[in-house]
Amino acid sequence: MDITTVADDLIVAHQPAPASAVVRLTDLQPDTTHHIGDLAVRTLPRPEGELLCRIGTVNDLHFGEVECGKLDDDPRGPVQRVAPGETPYAETMNNGAIAEMSAASLSAVIAKGDLTNDGTDDEFAAFEAAYRGAFGDRLHVVRGNHDAYRGQAAYTGDEWIELPGVAVALLDTVLSEQTTGSITASQLQWLDDKTADSDRPVIVMGHHQQWISGQRHNEYFGLDPDSSDGLNDVTTRRPQIVAYTAGHTHRHRVRKMKCGVPSVEVGCVKDFPGTWAEYRVYEGGITQVVHRISSPEALRWSDRCRHLMADYGIDYETYALGTLEDRCFNILLR
Repeated sequence: MDITTVADDLIVAHQPAPASAVVRLTDLQPDTTHHIGDLAVRTLPRPEGELLCRIGTVNDLHFGEVECGKLDDDPRGPVQRVAPGETPYAETMNNGAIAEMSAASLSAVIAKGDLTNDGTDDEFAAFEAAYRGAFGDRLHVVRGNHDAYRGQAAYTGDEWIELPGVAVALLDTVLSEQTTGSITASQLQWLDDKTADSDRPVIVMGHHQQWISGQRHNEYFGLDPDSSDGLNDVTTRRPQIVAYTAGHTHRHRVRKMKCGVPSVEVGCVKDFPGTWAEYRVYEGGITQVVHRISSPEALRWSDRCRHLMADYGIDYETYALGTLEDRCFNILLR
């Protein structure tokens, strides 16, 4: 049994296929212990004050993708494909996410990149039909590397989003036609200026994850080290910034910037475990709650993807799911 979600009032567990059972404990008290089978699970403490708003985020949607787990022309796998007559898995997973977010009273929905597999007109249209149709003006979008491999310019640029109790600085981290990401000096200045004037906490969001440590080189899979240091420098100067959250890696992970602020990665929509993230904004703090998409169709597909890339020696199940503390936690105000 995977304990997939813990909030201040909610615990959700999933039993893997073939059972694919879902156990939900709702209307719980904060910071209390509950039992699911032999597992003891404690709800999160609730930040102080009134609940001001909820935000939903998704990343790595990959509309148009037809082969899951395939790396370039490498024959290794396993690679999962939709059976003849079966609904394309990107539609299955995104429709499940949309249904759950539509029921969650969200003030905003933020799609932070890799909306498509290859940035074709049809793929962008499928994304717009699904997400804009559901959320209208509440939807805010930035591109990912998959959306710009051929120089496309859809969803470029940064956006400042003011919501009750929080602002979101949505950064375009894409280098056109490249997998890696960057934040320019002018973007960092924009972030510095906007945050300096903010009367509320700020969450910075982008597609590429931050470089934190390890070998320093510009071929790092996420944000290059100079950009990452620049983001840390602005965050150090501006205590309004309480977190940076990204996608790109298809995993759940939390690390700390040098200044101590969390640098967060949220897993993908399209395969295991198939998730979207909720941010509950209180007067005294913000709670990240990751939800596994739980429609029967979504669970059938995402369970098929637990062991992607096993031929490479990768434990994708552990990599993608991360720990419970990587998925669900409180973000402190500074």
